[in-house]
Amino acid sequence: MATPIKRIEKDFLLKTLYDEQIPVMYIAGRTEYIFRLIQPVKSDMTFKSDRPIAGLKPRNKIDLMFDYKSQVIIFTIEVSSVKDDIVTALTPEYLFKNLDRSYSRVSNPEDLKVQFTFQGDRYSLHYPKVQEYETGKIGEWMNDVDPKNLQGLIDQMASWIRGCASGYKMVIFKEVKPATTEERILAETGKSLYLPSTLANFPQSDPYPKKRLITEEIFRRYLETTGVDPLYLDSAVSRFVKQKFDAGFFSDAWIPVLFQEYVIGYIHVWINQEGKLPFDYNMVETMYQFAKVLAYSLKINGYFNSGRIKNEPFEGKIVDISASGLLFAYPHSGLSSALLPDSELAFRLIVPRRSIRATAKIVRRYKDNAMGYFGCRFLDMAPEDMRFLFEYLYGKPFTDTDASFIAGQV
Repeated sequence: MATPIKRIEKDFLLKTLYDEQIPVMYIAGRTEYIFRLIQPVKSDMTFKSDRPIAGLKPRNKIDLMFDYKSQVIIFTIEVSSVKDDIVTALTPEYLFKNLDRSYSRVSNPEDLKVQFTFQGDRYSLHYPKVQEYETGKIGEWMNDVDPKNLQGLIDQMASWIRGCASGYKMVIFKEVKPATTEERILAETGKSLYLPSTLANFPQSDPYPKKRLITEEIFRRYLETTGVDPLYLDSAVSRFVKQKFDAGFFSDAWIPVLFQEYVIGYIHVWINQEGKLPFDYNMVETMYQFAKVLAYSLKINGYFNSGRIKNEPFEGKIVDISASGLLFAYPHSGLSSALLPDSELAFRLIVPRRSIRATAKIVRRYKDNAMGYFGCRFLDMAPEDMRFLFEYLYGKPFTDTDASFIAGQV
């Protein structure tokens, strides 16, 4: 994620741009322009371009980039005036570093089109939905169970649970809507509620690389959304845990059953008798894997077939594109709601005289009133296609020097 530069560093960099006459790059119409400041930066910036810029007008917003000690910096200016090769603009509020793209963007390319298809089946289902979800293969867990045998899987899970817990309950939200505090927070977060001991409190941190647990901080935020006054959060958290102890639960875990971006239900396991060890992270991991296999079993047994989205190509409107990724827009719809971070899409980029096929991964998304916007990173583009795209976008052959100048930090 690009990082805004703090004001003191920003002022230093803008002064250095003028003092050292550092070249600033602007790319438009497959042409690279080099700007240099011809006056010290105050409330505005005045650049001299290495050539006149066709089509640039006042109020145009343009993206600029420069390299300072191998750190790529980007910023956006709104043009105040342009005459031949002199461009004036207000000084930008922010400069950005630590770019999450590898090459400079080219905005609104009218001669490019892109078509996407989902990798694998996608679904539109009536279950609670989360904005981020963990992807990954089931792996070794599939070696010991026939996923087509749903009842056999449930029996195997029940047998394992009896060895480490007092009991369990499995709920699918198709028949039951989230109602209890535990059900609602699972449905909203897609994370596990884990209390190794009701004599203690929520976990303070999450050891999993892709965060899976409801920590105390997450639980407190949830309570605030339900109307709990911030002054009473400590007592509300303590009361929630004490109520479990008073009800006879000594160790408690609620594991969501996730299918793509949907929370389709959960598995609740508990200890309410002496002689059993409190739950640990190994137990939570095992239950997480059982839940993953259960969701897969439901899928291959046709449980979600009625919600399958027909996987036809759809066209996104390219907002900007670089040699390493693109940002596209798509109207709000059931299809766009399935375009989540970490989703992988097969795409066909239609360039004049050529068509490029590869895979893209959604790395960020945002929206306005009418459209969703999806930032994608190219994953496996063939080297010859990347060279062609680079030369097409930037109007020059790819060289090592260009790579070092316009490469951002991923």
